[in-house]
Amino acid sequence: MQILPILAALRRHRIAAFLIGMEIALACAILCNALFLVSNRVDMMRVDSGVDQDRLVVVWLDGIDDAHAADLAARLRAGFAGIAGVESVAVGNAVPFTQRAGEMGFRVVADDPHYTEQGHFYVGGPKFAATLGLRLAKGRWFSPDEYGPVGDFLPESPSVMLDAAYAEKLWPGQDPLGKMVYTSSNSFRVIGTYASLVRPDPSPYSQHNTLLVAGNPGKHLAGVYVLRTTPEQTDRVLRDARALVARVAPTVVVEKDFSGSMLALRHAFFAGDRAMAGLLVGVIAALLLVTALGIIGLASFWVQQRRRQIGVRRALGATRGDILRYFQTENFLIVSGGIAVGMVLAFALNLVLMQHYELPRLPLYYLPLGATTLWLLGQLSVLGPARRAAAVPPVVATRSV
Repeated sequence: MQILPILAALRRHRIAAFLIGMEIALACAILCNALFLVSNRVDMMRVDSGVDQDRLVVVWLDGIDDAHAADLAARLRAGFAGIAGVESVAVGNAVPFTQRAGEMGFRVVADDPHYTEQGHFYVGGPKFAATLGLRLAKGRWFSPDEYGPVGDFLPESPSVMLDAAYAEKLWPGQDPLGKMVYTSSNSFRVIGTYASLVRPDPSPYSQHNTLLVAGNPGKHLAGVYVLRTTPEQTDRVLRDARALVARVAPTVVVEKDFSGSMLALRHAFFAGDRAMAGLLVGVIAALLLVTALGIIGLASFWVQQRRRQIGVRRALGATRGDILRYFQTENFLIVSGGIAVGMVLAFALNLVLMQHYELPRLPLYYLPLGATTLWLLGQLSVLGPARRAAAVPPVVATRSV
């Protein structure tokens, strides 16, 4: 198949070819970014929480009187532990899939004037790690003498533990044990790492940047309770826990949005991501449908306009396969031109999304993925009109005007 005659024919229909090419370019830019966003949302919904989420119940309280917080925390822990099916109870400042309560900048170099790192500090009382089901990766857990009183934000503790992947990011290729973490008013020595613990509010660009500090329940650590249950007992334990709070502390409010089984909290947290992924899938389907209809419409129009030309070629010996390949090659050239422009637009659109919505950079492999999709779509869309053109008998075609 000679390309030059096809290009010459396209120059005679440059406006129609340009419009279809621009439609392909726009489709390529949107398709690449939409696939990237859907992939990000799906990855987020599959994030490893690092906890035994099918056995955990969270009771998040508000309205606790600071003067009686320590006594209330003790009574609630004892009451929760007495509920049938509860294996252990712990107090913390936050849990996965709720809201962050310990976000803070810190540094790993003592004389660094800037807090170059950002992480979420989980503050947990005794049994917090065991209740969540965290798995030790390196080092050791907190000893009893490392649990300090909690101030306005962090406890007076000498030690800290980190997510193993986050520790590797902070000290690539180094042993994190013994390293120091410096905040505005505290310094902590790393005593261990846990296999995984997701942030309370994971996002595509921030998931496992978590640290764990030991603190004693009291004035500033009395609002979030984690109950570890026997399998398949979470719903009943949650009902009993709510009833217990109503009896022991009738003036305290149980936060509806952050209380429930961990599985239910996870499902609710990612509701927006599921909706966004579904919407984007719908946009992709509609975009591909419109693009396919545009290609079909243009190809059908050109077949009708070129009936005499097709007939002449058939009379001169062109086979049905030659006619079919002509239209497929023509479509391939138009789509390829649109894809070339669309790749530039895809990067431009990604830069806008990065600037305004803090999304990661578009990986390069999404460009050939989008291009391949559009090439296949173009070939399938033009196949019907091309087959009709190839089926026109030479005599009928040469008699048409």
